[in-house]
Amino acid sequence: MLILSRKVNEKIMIGDDISISIIDIKNDQVRLGVDAPRHVKVFRQEVFTEIEAENKAAVQSALLKRL
Repeated sequence: MLILSRKVNEKIMIGDDISISIIDIKNDQVRLGVDAPRHVKVFRQEVFTEIEAENKAAVQSALLKRL
């Protein structure tokens, strides 16, 4: 894991076409802006985990229906 320190209005680049900007820092929260091509999906971790769980449940349901 790469750990970086950034200040407000500074950016982190991922490859050539994805940037993460530090928008605001208040107390223990950091607001980030993500600039990425439309084909790149960007999710918060908790949303991504929920999507994965729903996808797994859908696959299991489809497999059970085949039996």
